[in-house]
Amino acid sequence: MLREIVKIDEELCNGCGLCVPNCHEGALQIIDGKARLVSELMCDGLGACIGHCPEGAITIEKREADEYDEEVVIAQMIKSGKATVFAHLKHLQEHGETGYLNQALNYIKANRERMPFQIREVHELLHGNKEQRHEHQEGAGCGCAGSASKTFNVAGMKMATPETEIPSALTQWPVQMHLINPAASYFQGADLLVAADCAGFAYGNFHNDFIKGKKLVIACPKLDHGKDIYIQKLTHLIDNARVNTITVVIMEVPCCGGLSQMIQIAAQSASRKVPIKEVVISIRGDVLSEEWI
Repeated sequence: MLREIVKIDEELCNGCGLCVPNCHEGALQIIDGKARLVSELMCDGLGACIGHCPEGAITIEKREADEYDEEVVIAQMIKSGKATVFAHLKHLQEHGETGYLNQALNYIKANRERMPFQIREVHELLHGNKEQRHEHQEGAGCGCAGSASKTFNVAGMKMATPETEIPSALTQWPVQMHLINPAASYFQGADLLVAADCAGFAYGNFHNDFIKGKKLVIACPKLDHGKDIYIQKLTHLIDNARVNTITVVIMEVPCCGGLSQMIQIAAQSASRKVPIKEVVISIRGDVLSEEWI
């Protein structure tokens, strides 16, 4: 696939760190006095960090890239040293990417003689005491906490009684289309719900009737910018994440139809087929139509 990704010129980088808080995905960190991309997986290629680099050390390169391969990434990252590898491992752990983390750990164990560190150091990094973990979380400077990927344990969620609040059915974070990472492991083989921003407010039982059992992405086809990026992400979800089904929930207002159009364009661009259902909600919160398209 053709992919856009951040490229850092280490000779120009002065380690000021201004780019770090402006990487919403938390893919950049200052390590050994230089900005480093600690996770290609989390880099969406939008370049929000570029304008905050006073030295012009950050650019976006477009290149052919295979589907994300954690073993290839960790093998290349070892060349940058222990600090970069450890930052990457913590990044995977904190973003709930246990599948990729296990791949990285298996590669490290199988190639321990090549590692610039001891296996016990990795164990201490990932399984330190509670005080160490708390300090790391409090001091972590790896981007916006509101866009850090998370998965939730549905079995542990508080259940509601008829007279109390309705429990959330959301099982992952983030949900906004610009912030989601289509390579995140929780999208693999999932039933995908793509909802217009307003739909969750108009339809009273949105969590139980639509979110339950699905992974959620939200967008506004009228107000959001960069819709071509949305189409690229949707295409990636179909081809690479191999989502099982797509349900799109839109409002009856004309502009909302743009969301269905983006999904259909992505489906036409993708190399595999996926069933798509469109649900239209009225501004009074009623289901006006529900059909496979």
